[in-house]
Formats: sequence, structure tokens, C-alpha cells
Amino acid sequence: MKRTLITPNMAEIHPFFHPIIEGAPVYDSSCSPFAKVWYIEKDGGYFLKRSEKGTLEKEASMTEYFAEKGLSAKVISYVSEESDWLLTERVKGEDCTFSRYLEAPERLCDTLAETLKMLHGLKTEGCPIKNRTADYLAGAEKNYREGMFDPSYCMPDMRPRNAQEAWKTVSEKKHLLKADTLLHGDYCLPNVLLDGWRLSGFIDLGGGGVGDKHVDLYWGAWTLNFNLKTDKYRKRFFDVYGRDEVDEEMISLIGVIECFG
Repeated sequence: MKRTLITPNMAEIHPFFHPIIEGAPVYDSSCSPFAKVWYIEKDGGYFLKRSEKGTLEKEASMTEYFAEKGLSAKVISYVSEESDWLLTERVKGEDCTFSRYLEAPERLCDTLAETLKMLHGLKTEGCPIKNRTADYLAGAEKNYREGMFDPSYCMPDMRPRNAQEAWKTVSEKKHLLKADTLLHGDYCLPNVLLDGWRLSGFIDLGGGGVGDKHVDLYWGAWTLNFNLKTDKYRKRFFDVYGRDEVDEEMISLIGVIECFG
């Protein structure tokens, strides 16, 4: 996880969080143009995230839910004013893009698959996002109507020729998606933290909720391809997860939906 030591501009940080920052080393840990993230090296570590108003509400609630299961960081504070602010404790360990893990790709692939299988086997009672599938499809349709189409998040062998072809596929097959499994929602290597090859927790849970398992399966295969620079581990990932529970047609459908963000 990228961390660059900085002198924070306190004027851009909500005053509520000044006491926890003052006197502590602060690092820029941002990895997205849509959010600013600071790592505060104090009391075991904290992460402070700022994004547009309303955009961190689901992440805050899902992080709390996962934390109750011992699978994420404790949420310290969520503030929603002009911007959204989320303060969490640090999850022990390093994310799966750490060199130690990338240098053992087969073990990493197997760990990612086994961890996902565990997550998908958990009960969903009390989950604050009870139908992530409905939100997922609504977001895709909104982006389609607004002319957004980015096939780069669809694996090369699944890419549609254009937005019209892609949306035709989504319209015809979207009824196949279920909402019966606890999802991470963005199951990529940077969002899975290990401590000595043992799972220590998940981060960036804003896309989580009760949805279709193939969303996480798609992103698990995608992230192995993206981060390892080869698609040779896709079959192994699905085999370790449980080949009889993976529908290749659904994997392709998710890839097409992801063209609409």
C-alpha cells in the first residue's frame, strides 16, 4: 500500500479530526482520483478518507458490518457535511500487492480463492445493503443513459464491440443475477490484507452487500490478470474456489456490465 510522508494541510482537513492528527506522522495513501486518503501513524495506525458528500455512507456501514465479523477495520467516525469523512483503525498486515505475495503467484491465487469462498459462505443476516444487485444494475443503467462506456474493465476475451451491443446483452440477461451472497464488491488484491499469508481483513467495502457471487469472482480473476500481468491463473482461481459453483456465462455477463462502471 503506497504511503508518502507529508506535512498535512490542516486547513483542508475537517477540524473534528485535528486532535488525532496533531503530533503524528501523516502519509498520503491515496490511490484513486475520487478520494483522498491519509495514513496517521499513531496508536497502531488510522486511515482517514475524504470523498464527495454521500459517497462514503455505504462504505462506513459495510465496514462496520464486516468489522463485527472480525473481517475489517473498526470504524472510529463517519462525518458527512460538505464532504464525507471516514476514520478507521488500520488493519494489520499488508495488502496482496505486497512483493512477498506477488512473488508467489500460485499461492496468492489459491489464497485469494479460498478467502473468497470463506466470505461467500457467511450468513447475510443484518447486512445493511440487502440487495446490492439492484443498486449494481441501476448504476450500470444510469451510466449507460449518460453515455459512459469503458471496456477496459472487461477482460479482453469478453469485450463487446460497442455500448449498444453491451447494453443489449445486459438487458437480455440481467434477470439472471441473484442477491443471495455476502459480497466484498471490489474484490481486488489491494483490498485484501494478509498478515503472514493469513487473512487479516478487507478494506474499501463501499460496493459490498448481498448480491451475486459472480461479481466478486469476476473481480478476483480480473485482479490476478491485472496485477500478475497474465491470465494464466484464471482457471486455477475458479478451480480452487469450486468450479461447480462458477457459471462462465455469468462471469462474461459481469464483464459486460462493468463496461458501464
